[in-house]
Amino acid sequence: MLLIPAIDLKDGKCVRLRQGRMDDSTIFSDDPVAMAERWVEAGARRLHIVDLNGAFAGQPVNAQVIRRIAQAFPELPIQIGGGIRNEETVETYLDAGVQYVIIGTKAVQEPHFVSDLCLEYPGHIIVGLDAKDGRAATNGWSKLSKHDVVDLAQVFERDGVEAIVYTDIGRDGMMQGVNVEATVRLAQSINIPVIASGGVSTLDDVQALCAVEQEGIMGAIIGRALYEGSIDLAVAQQLADTTGSH
Repeated sequence: MLLIPAIDLKDGKCVRLRQGRMDDSTIFSDDPVAMAERWVEAGARRLHIVDLNGAFAGQPVNAQVIRRIAQAFPELPIQIGGGIRNEETVETYLDAGVQYVIIGTKAVQEPHFVSDLCLEYPGHIIVGLDAKDGRAATNGWSKLSKHDVVDLAQVFERDGVEAIVYTDIGRDGMMQGVNVEATVRLAQSINIPVIASGGVSTLDDVQALCAVEQEGIMGAIIGRALYEGSIDLAVAQQLADTTGSH
């Protein structure tokens, strides 16, 4: 199972939010490229980057920083989310060397946007589904939709997306542990891989996900736990490699 460090960008700096609140952020580094290098040296095989300003602005704000990271590590697959609401943005990121773009809010609000992108950029589109009590949330988690997460995931699978990033927003950034049951339920309902996100805070969480990896969970995004030191990436990835099903 892949452990994917998260680099959340706000005003060009690496931060972490608590439950998606822009006014509740902690700055961890002024140098995102150096931060990316730190995770690569610790054995990261993929990076998860979020343009937080972009998520709230609805357009890329930290694109230059993201380009610099992609150029610094051309071999490293990068997945980017935050404010990707049109095809131009997708193209900009893919041209910059990013491997996967994650469509979130727009996927829930305009599902045909995802099917169009999958036709245009096959193999590069991931959908990010953020859920609370089984329902999808949008707009930086400020709104809960009426859509059931499993139903949406099945639609996007038919459209041809590469994977689903699933976040339980009740747990994100709160260091409370991952919602394994909900993640497994989603993974069992589709055939494309699920990447778990939100609440991975200890090696126990990593182990719990590895135990259900065969249900279709290909990776886990880890944020605050890495920055605060409660998970050592090299140790955790080694654990995942030895206890997982691969």
